[in-house]
Amino acid sequence: MGYFEQFLVIVVVHFLAVASPGPDFAIVLKQSIRYNRKVAMYTSLGIAAGIILHVTYSLVGIGLLIASDERLFTALKYIAAAYFCYIAWHCIRAEKPAEVMQEDKLTQKELTHPADVEQPPSAKKAFFTGFLINGLNVKATLFFVSLFSVVIAPDTPLGIKLIYGLYLVIATGSWFCFLSYLLTQDKVRKLLARKGYLFDRLMGVVLFILAIQLVLSDLS
Repeated sequence: MGYFEQFLVIVVVHFLAVASPGPDFAIVLKQSIRYNRKVAMYTSLGIAAGIILHVTYSLVGIGLLIASDERLFTALKYIAAAYFCYIAWHCIRAEKPAEVMQEDKLTQKELTHPADVEQPPSAKKAFFTGFLINGLNVKATLFFVSLFSVVIAPDTPLGIKLIYGLYLVIATGSWFCFLSYLLTQDKVRKLLARKGYLFDRLMGVVLFILAIQLVLSDLS
């Protein structure tokens, strides 16, 4: 298979993987709903940085070591499951916005003080959240190990592999930044402002289920 054919396969396989619902999608949706575009964008950039981690260890062969060493792989899965549960717990506890609660009570007397409004995380924290979600994603580990060991020929020059890796980072970051932009559009944001806490709770349940699947896959 030529380099161009390899690249086309990478593009198609990566698109199918990145567009499917998973931890990355869940965290970007959460950040868009609960906070704002800036937080969601920095989270997306963190996810892209996580791809750099996967590409790097795949290139140097550490990914194969992780996938072949049962103890290392199990440890990674439990760490990922614990972090997913941590994020899921905060999502599930999402409360109805104060404005909606006021409308439900049919009163204008109970206004939320600005200090009661949850402050968005810093750009650094949002970036780190995205990085951890992607970097600890065991499915991503398997995806990149498979990609660099099966789709990409072993004799492919390092320079070509680096180009593939650069594309994967840029494509992932671009996709989730686009998703962040779309989810924070005015019309979408108005809907999410009223019903976003429900999506937030749903994403918490999804992340919690993913954590359970990781643990059960280790027991099976």
